[in-house]
Amino acid sequence: MEIEKLDTVFHALSDPTRRTILARLALGEASVTELVAPFGLSQPTISKHLKVLEQAGLIEGGRDAQRRPRRLVAATLKDAADWIEPFRRQWEARFTNLDAHLAMMQKQEP
Repeated sequence: MEIEKLDTVFHALSDPTRRTILARLALGEASVTELVAPFGLSQPTISKHLKVLEQAGLIEGGRDAQRRPRRLVAATLKDAADWIEPFRRQWEARFTNLDAHLAMMQKQEP
């Protein structure tokens, strides 16, 4: 994933409302009206969040008769997760080493 695209994805993910929208869309597609309901925000405000998510490639719009549902684009999330993965592995290795060191220190205590 190119760095500019990655920046756009992480910017989109930085907002809790947008993360909640993504979590909802992970359950299945939804219309703007359905996405507005849990927030107590106006439809134009949610539409702005949707536009940011669409520009990041995290969601896409469709057309179902009069309804325009949005759906999650999981491949974009996977690309971001793939970028993060080496850092996760590095920190897990460090925590494993720390656990081993602490266990060794406890055995050495009288």
